[in-house]
Amino acid sequence: MSTPLLSVKNLSVNFQTPDGVFEAVKHVSFNLEKGKSLALVGESGSGKSVTAKSIMQLLSYPPASHPNGSIMFQGNELVGAPESFMRTVRGDKIGMIFQEPLSALNPLHNIEKQIGEILELHKGLTGKAKRARIIELMEKVGLANLTSRLNAYPHELSGGQRQRVMIAMALANDPDLLIADEPTTALDVTVQAQILELLRQLQDTMGMALLLISHDLHVVEKMVDDVCVMKHGEIVESAPVKTLFKSAKNEYTKKLLSAQPSGKVLKEDKNAEELLCATNMQVHFPLKKNFFGKAVSYVKAVDDISISVKRGQTLGVVGESGSGKSTLGFALLHLVKSKGRVVFQGQDISNLSPRQFRPYRSDMQIVFQDPFGSLSPRMSIGQIIGEGLGIHHKDLSAQEKDDLIVEALKEVHLDPATRHRYPHEFSGGQRQRVSIARALILKPEFIVMDEPTSALDMSVQAEVVDLLRELQEKHTLTYMFISHDLRVVRALSHNIIVMKDGKVVEQGSTAAVFDNPQKDYTKNLMRAAIELKA
Repeated sequence: MSTPLLSVKNLSVNFQTPDGVFEAVKHVSFNLEKGKSLALVGESGSGKSVTAKSIMQLLSYPPASHPNGSIMFQGNELVGAPESFMRTVRGDKIGMIFQEPLSALNPLHNIEKQIGEILELHKGLTGKAKRARIIELMEKVGLANLTSRLNAYPHELSGGQRQRVMIAMALANDPDLLIADEPTTALDVTVQAQILELLRQLQDTMGMALLLISHDLHVVEKMVDDVCVMKHGEIVESAPVKTLFKSAKNEYTKKLLSAQPSGKVLKEDKNAEELLCATNMQVHFPLKKNFFGKAVSYVKAVDDISISVKRGQTLGVVGESGSGKSTLGFALLHLVKSKGRVVFQGQDISNLSPRQFRPYRSDMQIVFQDPFGSLSPRMSIGQIIGEGLGIHHKDLSAQEKDDLIVEALKEVHLDPATRHRYPHEFSGGQRQRVSIARALILKPEFIVMDEPTSALDMSVQAEVVDLLRELQEKHTLTYMFISHDLRVVRALSHNIIVMKDGKVVEQGSTAAVFDNPQKDYTKNLMRAAIELKA
């Protein structure tokens, strides 16, 4: 029998914390052959990403440590390997797609510099050869429309575009092993299909091995040869993918396979009053300026959009990455400059100054797409959730603030005792609940949910959808729910708008749009979702 490309044996990972030693990974073992694919699946906090980062030796040593175990790659031991050796492995022989691109990409460097740096360090490419390879990679991952904007920075891209830049960086040097940590997390269904097909082609043409970490079991079923299911840092079941999906033996595995967002949308109140109405919304970003600094061309991120949302209802916003979904939400909340008329609670708030708009911020909240990037690493959970109280309710005593923080944590089903901990100590699903609690504590009327479940595994997605539905019923909340996951949108939304290139191409009730789409673009979205999940 040939030697595996990657062999992980009896691997454990401990973290030294103020409360003692935390065992994140316990005696994990698996092999990966050249050209083959393996998936690590499990709920948030199960140890999947920690295992993957251990292979690249990217954990913080200390407080992280490996009390036992071995990671052999191409016959070389990686556990405890010198940093000089690991630099020859990372990015060259092993590429990695990280889960949260906004956190992983350097905010001070443009796209060209970030991709080019890898090519220069490992391949020695410079000048025209480097730029040609960058453009080739961009086109490979579906970013041909950005090849003229190589000077763009991460914050100027959509979530899906940032994720594809990360994939381009990981593939830059044709690695022997690609570790993909939630590679399709921020991507809409059509681009998911493109990226998955791209990874399959690369495996076939390059003989590249793939270690896939994903919460989306439908993706896992289509992509890999073998699966390892992790729970609380241990592998509870491993099998060929067809065997696992056909006849899983472990109860936890069966639970994962059956979990998906479901349930009925709350009954619509036909007599509900209109809470928010936006007319002719426009957000145009300058693309090119002349010698005098005047913009001569624009990116029309939101182009003449009108919407209406009634109190206690949910408006779903779907479309491909870069279609303007998030920008529309930001414009309604005065987080980007826009043109058009916005009426909220019967008041025209279109042209208010930041000071005049401040009182409305407690009534109009947002839950961002990337909870790790939107939560300050220097603040405790209690400080993060209670920060808005210090601005909008300055008269509250310290005890009253703490009581409200405890109440908000209970509402999102988190232990109030965790309010003294920090964001990095929580799983992705827990961080998203913290983000929801931060929005809820001010008792808002309207919440923009910007991809709130995109980074969550299936079972946690289902829990968060149920939580949002529960909170909506309890507080008569009104949501704008932005997502590329059509299953989640269908489970929550009363009405839907479908966006493409800054415009609304179709809108109507959820049932009408899903069951009888009229536009070809909407039909393609629905078809891609069905094919991906089939």
